[in-house]
Amino acid sequence: MTAAAAALSFLPTLLFRPSSKFYSKKNVSGRDGFRVLAVFGEGGGELEKKNDWEAIFDVENPGPRFPLSKGKVLDVYQALEVVRYDIEYCDWRARQDLLTIMLLHNKVVEVLNPLARDFKSIETMKKELAELQEELIQTHKEVHLSEVRVSTALDKLAHMEALVNDRQAPDRSSSDSSTDCTSLTPSTSSPSYIETKSNRRHLNVSGPVKPFHPSLKNFWYPVAFSNDLKDDTMIPLDCFEEPWVIFRGKDGNPGCVQNTCAHRACPLHLGSVNEGRIQCPYHGWEYSTDGKCEKMPSTRMLNIRIRSLPCFENDGMIWIWPGNEPPKASFPSLLPPPGFKVHAEIVMELPVEHGLLLDNLLDLAHAPFTHTSTFAKGWSVPSLVKFLTPASGLQGYWDPYPIDMEFRPPCMVLSTIGISKPGKLEGKSTKQCATHLHQLHVCLPSSRQKTRLLYRMSLDFAPLLKHIPFMHILWKHFAEKVLDEDLKLVLGQQERMINGENIWNWPVAYDKLGVRYRLWRDAIERGAKRLPFTNQSDR
Repeated sequence: MTAAAAALSFLPTLLFRPSSKFYSKKNVSGRDGFRVLAVFGEGGGELEKKNDWEAIFDVENPGPRFPLSKGKVLDVYQALEVVRYDIEYCDWRARQDLLTIMLLHNKVVEVLNPLARDFKSIETMKKELAELQEELIQTHKEVHLSEVRVSTALDKLAHMEALVNDRQAPDRSSSDSSTDCTSLTPSTSSPSYIETKSNRRHLNVSGPVKPFHPSLKNFWYPVAFSNDLKDDTMIPLDCFEEPWVIFRGKDGNPGCVQNTCAHRACPLHLGSVNEGRIQCPYHGWEYSTDGKCEKMPSTRMLNIRIRSLPCFENDGMIWIWPGNEPPKASFPSLLPPPGFKVHAEIVMELPVEHGLLLDNLLDLAHAPFTHTSTFAKGWSVPSLVKFLTPASGLQGYWDPYPIDMEFRPPCMVLSTIGISKPGKLEGKSTKQCATHLHQLHVCLPSSRQKTRLLYRMSLDFAPLLKHIPFMHILWKHFAEKVLDEDLKLVLGQQERMINGENIWNWPVAYDKLGVRYRLWRDAIERGAKRLPFTNQSDR
């Protein structure tokens, strides 16, 4: 609306075809080479409606045609019909705003006309300009209200589309519509919102942050990159609020044990690895990868064991199984697609709950607003952003960006980005791009307010970059800079979530993948036998 108003301010007075009331025209030279068209007429210069533009404004006020009563419950098809009427009304209202702006423009031209000023006193002109200023203020309010109406109507339409696509909207013929229904009010009277009881119930993500559900632990979790775990090193980490440490045994295979000595609860990672055993720095007790204490200096040997977790190495990563169910025999594949070479593997500890970080990674619509100094610098803001995905699935692609994305349970996000035109990504799919960047993000739930992030970046071009000295430092610097842009926002969300705010209060169409992740996680925590959007083999 505001853009239309700004554009219209430059329309010449020739936009209006003169009628019989306009009896004279004269070109008057203005300053700096501009020419002003002076128009006089006995009707005071008012715009005659019967002209070429009449068809644009001669539209009947649609009004609320749908029979509604207060609190009426509608099914999804009736709701979509109401939204359609809302948009028709917004169209009519926009035409009226446009007509008002054109009329005011004509009045301004008339008042400031250099020839007309000769016939008016200064007081008269002041009065006319003051009246015009009041009209402009009122018109501005009307245009702003129309913008709100349009935004509300589009939000309604996008939300209803998401409900239909995800089959969350109630069926027209369903007799039990009391729990899964949509209540609507047309926007002809005032801006309003759709309230979807079913959706709001499933997306109530508010604090305080709840303890992790045991079912969420029954997955294989990648916790470190293989290249970071040498034969004589160890990596301490937290997983589901418990301290663990991984190291390699005598056979070179990784192991994961409780990061607490059985003797005096000293952190084992402060010690060292000797001949495939981790040694406590306090009294020298040594433990193998299965948790058995195999050495107790200066005392009689006792049969002592600390907790250990199933631990394996696969696809260049170290995996653990923290759950109480028997571990699965297969691992999710996290390797980049064929033709890609890994260029960077980065690990960061972040002070945010892992679900909030996944929400952020599964959302691309924020990029032109949040990442203006990094990868999205120069991106234009699309009029509409969509994530297109199958009816059942946790993967798809972004429109208009050439980016494919997938959430892979329990905590991984994979994405492939077409980068043929950096900074100008709109209008192409990933398949149409010549070069690509592949990303893997693993969000390990360390605690309720802490995440261990594993990031792997791969390219299908420029293989020589791998051999440039200190290139990994540059990649890490860039990754940290991007994350810093996100963190200040996500930390703010976390603070409000802890204080009781629902961080998924009003999802819209481009939130589809994030919504599906939240519905999947909700099903896990409810102990659902069948998980939404996934094959049962994924679990």
